[in-house]
Amino acid sequence: MTTVNDVVIKIATVNGTGSASANGLLMKSIFRMGVPVVGKNYFPSNIQGLPTWYEIRVTGDGYQSRSDRVDLMVAMNAQTYARDLAEVRPGGWLVYDSTWPRNALLNRDDITVLGVPLSRMCNEHFDGARARILMKNIAYVGAVAALLDIDLNTITKLLEETFASKPKLIGSNMEAIKLGYDYANENFVCPLPSKVAAMQGTKDHIIIDGNTATGLGCMYAGATVAAWYPITPSTSVMDAFRSYCAQYREDEKSGKRTYCIIQAEDELAAIGMVLGASWNGARSFTATSGPGISLMSEFLGYGYYAEVPAVIVNVQRTGPSTGMPTRTQQSDILSCAYASHGDTKHVLLFPSEPGECFTMAQASFDLAERLQTPVMLMSDLDIGMNDWMVPEFEFDENAVPDRGKVLSAEDLEEMDVFHRYLDVDGDGIPYRTLPGIHPTGSYFTRGSGHTKYGGYTEDSDAYQDVVDRLLLKWETARSIVPEPEIHYSKFNKTALVSVGSSDGACKEALDRLGAQDINLNYCRVRAFPFSDAAKEFIEQHDVVYVVEQNRDAQLRTLLMLDCNADPAKIVSILHYDGMPLNAGFVVKRVLEERAKGQAA
Repeated sequence: MTTVNDVVIKIATVNGTGSASANGLLMKSIFRMGVPVVGKNYFPSNIQGLPTWYEIRVTGDGYQSRSDRVDLMVAMNAQTYARDLAEVRPGGWLVYDSTWPRNALLNRDDITVLGVPLSRMCNEHFDGARARILMKNIAYVGAVAALLDIDLNTITKLLEETFASKPKLIGSNMEAIKLGYDYANENFVCPLPSKVAAMQGTKDHIIIDGNTATGLGCMYAGATVAAWYPITPSTSVMDAFRSYCAQYREDEKSGKRTYCIIQAEDELAAIGMVLGASWNGARSFTATSGPGISLMSEFLGYGYYAEVPAVIVNVQRTGPSTGMPTRTQQSDILSCAYASHGDTKHVLLFPSEPGECFTMAQASFDLAERLQTPVMLMSDLDIGMNDWMVPEFEFDENAVPDRGKVLSAEDLEEMDVFHRYLDVDGDGIPYRTLPGIHPTGSYFTRGSGHTKYGGYTEDSDAYQDVVDRLLLKWETARSIVPEPEIHYSKFNKTALVSVGSSDGACKEALDRLGAQDINLNYCRVRAFPFSDAAKEFIEQHDVVYVVEQNRDAQLRTLLMLDCNADPAKIVSILHYDGMPLNAGFVVKRVLEERAKGQAA
């Protein structure tokens, strides 16, 4: 069977051998041909020496999720041959380095094995052990290009752009690509029945990862202070922010930097610095992952009760404890929603791909200042560190940051007295002042019991008055956070609900189910607290499948707590092995649950 622009390539290598450049070259070349593509990197948490895989999904239909099959495996790691061989779909292909003999047991009758002597060719044409290792990876790009009919001119042009400042590298890389390309053409029937063909499916799109998009979004939001402690998989958020600030945040006349980035001694110090900077009027944020959230919890409660705005980017990974730092999950939903002791609730935003990382990063700062509270941007490793094709970013040049209810010196000059925690407008949000603006605006910021006038108290009624107002503010938040994305296939009483990076797999699953005449309505929640629209969506269905990437059904729990959703009709579909969710898993589980319901 011949397929065009519907092929999954998986490349098995060893961490630290330079394969990332080769894999990126291959993926971007396909993108340059106008073909939608998705790149997923599965890598170990050490620096060098362990197995790593990169998966390229060529998808003319533009699906954004990981596939549930492998068509072409490039097996460059002898340690994982058996595992890699087993992953190839029946009728698929496996390419391996045939320089050395291969164990006869590593065979399958239902796939085609293609041996390419990559090491031998590179040993004959290049000098130096390191150069030969690097060029071997580039050579498999050429072999794959021949097998899938990827345009060699596109690869050449991309190489020339990549190494424009190092022209000597262009020649050696192109020589390695030609070695693999020519060998495949001379020894195999090229192209394979599954191939790539130029189309117009990438116009006005870019390839970007979520962490880079988040860093850019924070800069566009007007953030000037960032404090963090390095942790996988969020460190590259700060790397991106620092890079963009160095480019755009320097005073043209004086050359002075107009931003401050601090690598703190730990996550406790980082969130403390962020709260302090925000209290002083700067837009500030930190980036972390689950273990960092655990350490930040007490300060987050302080920010909630003292009503200090802050933005926390949580790029979620597997837990508990250290867990698997380079695998993805959505397992911090509950810990972030109620972070800290006592009665606390935090606003959460859930991007589904890098485009929303860019826009929701900006929205996080507006919401934090408007609501005077910490806001968490809930990304994950799949979004943050993988390559996504998304529409080009747009930004309104006339946009003005929403600083919320901040009194100016002129406002304070006309006031006899200022009460920090007094609800004047009936929306639960008091007015705040910035230090040094005017003597009337001074107040004592405290995380201990306080009255609505800002004074210390241990009086029960005065304390309860403040925490009840915080609940009113929570209801105000419900009305201004991003609305859910909702789609109706047709009138029916069964629906699918998802969150974050589960979106792509769920939408593809809906298409597959629809092809079987199983039509489900769909809702992707984009924020917590859940809006009335999300609550109404659940109420009007008899069965709601909730798809999420954790073991303990955290989104389902949150829906029951915040929406009073009937637990009897909410069915969990849980995926938590650390790999990105795929549509096949969702389809399988929905069919299983439907069968249970019909049997009952």
